[in-house]
Amino acid sequence: MHWPFCAAKCPYCDFNSHVHRGPFDEDAYVENYLTEISQTAELVPNRTVRSIFFGGGTPSLMQPQSVEKIINAISTKWQLSNDVEITLEANPTSVEQEKFQAIRLAGVNRVSLGVQSLRADPLAALGRLHSVEDAVAAVKLAQSNFDRVSYDLIYARPNQTLDEWRDELNEALDLAREHISLYALTIEHGTRYYDLFHAGKLAMPDPELSADFYELTQEICEARGLPAYEISNHAAPGEESRHNLTYWQYGEYAGIGPGAHGRLLIDGQRHATSTERMPFKWAEYVSAKGDGFVEFDALSRGEQADEYLLMGLRLKTGISPSRFEALAGQKLRQEQIDHLTEIGFVEILADGNLRVTDKGWPVLDAVVADLAA
Repeated sequence: MHWPFCAAKCPYCDFNSHVHRGPFDEDAYVENYLTEISQTAELVPNRTVRSIFFGGGTPSLMQPQSVEKIINAISTKWQLSNDVEITLEANPTSVEQEKFQAIRLAGVNRVSLGVQSLRADPLAALGRLHSVEDAVAAVKLAQSNFDRVSYDLIYARPNQTLDEWRDELNEALDLAREHISLYALTIEHGTRYYDLFHAGKLAMPDPELSADFYELTQEICEARGLPAYEISNHAAPGEESRHNLTYWQYGEYAGIGPGAHGRLLIDGQRHATSTERMPFKWAEYVSAKGDGFVEFDALSRGEQADEYLLMGLRLKTGISPSRFEALAGQKLRQEQIDHLTEIGFVEILADGNLRVTDKGWPVLDAVVADLAA
């Protein structure tokens, strides 16, 4: 469930998020979500929903009754599993904290907070609207309201040192419980940081220092009982995000809302879907034809196999070579596996899965490209 609106656009963010000024009829806008849910359910009926993820944008800017309407609509069109995971992304501003109890009563049982830093100056540089005190209070309040809580931090920031990150990360882990997401800052096209970087006004860590940041992050989290289960996500055993695992394990998911992507199995054929990115243009599409799809393509076997590689090799558990073969209609090339094994970038686990090693994770894209070539 993609909610595209934010209070402000962060300078590093390339997500489909928009700052809307002026009057806004949220009830009328939410009706489009209910319509698109209904239309999608006709394409893929009789499914059991294991997870719902409200992402954005900033979905905690929604009214709690809007969240409840959407959850109820999903539950009437599909069966919810008894242990369904319902996550909502939120920012730790005081305004959004006031909604936590109502959001919990609406049916949300997991919150992911966009903290991004526990230091004042980096928060300002990252364009965040909350303070460190807001962030700490929000995490604690969320932990008292929701069954499960995660929050995000960004590291390898401009001018950050390893010692500074060590202190901040340990402080963050003191506050965290079962899950934390830790992202190395990347420069994405179309962002304010991209313009500053290419104008020579933003100094980023060199590749060697970035690798040191990554290794330090893994070492500390492992020692603190929150090992990585995916390249940027850390959890206590059993507390992994079920929703994100659906992506990385190449499962089936419906994308609802502007700019949302999906992978739907229809009559045994996997389809890639995406919806119109612009929020009000998406709403016009839904009003006119019942959905906002701008892409609805059957994927070839090769495309499915490449996606499985790209997603699955992000996981510590790796991929199943036999599943790759079933998708692709051919085996992974043994000579490439042997070469990558020899240089220490991949390994075969006891269950037969192929996984990227800790040494290989910092160059994951190159490993995937090599195996897919």
